[in-house]
Amino acid sequence: MSDESEKEPASPDALRVGTRVLVRRPSEAATGVIVEDYAELTDTAGRGHDWAPVHRWAVALDDGRLVFADTEDLTVDLGAGDSG
Repeated sequence: MSDESEKEPASPDALRVGTRVLVRRPSEAATGVIVEDYAELTDTAGRGHDWAPVHRWAVALDDGRLVFADTEDLTVDLGAGDSG
């Protein structure tokens, strides 16, 4: 049984800038740190551009890439062990 399949997306309350997360994509999964929260920009209906939805979170991956993800794409990385 895979731990990956048992993980549920993180709740928005558990996520904030500085949180280590696992980003799940159809092609791969990678770990990183949330570096920005674009919650204020995610309501695109008022801006009239449904064709370019904003992803809520910017995540700096451990391999150096910067990706943008939605809450349902993220799981808190409990293996990080960096709690205060």
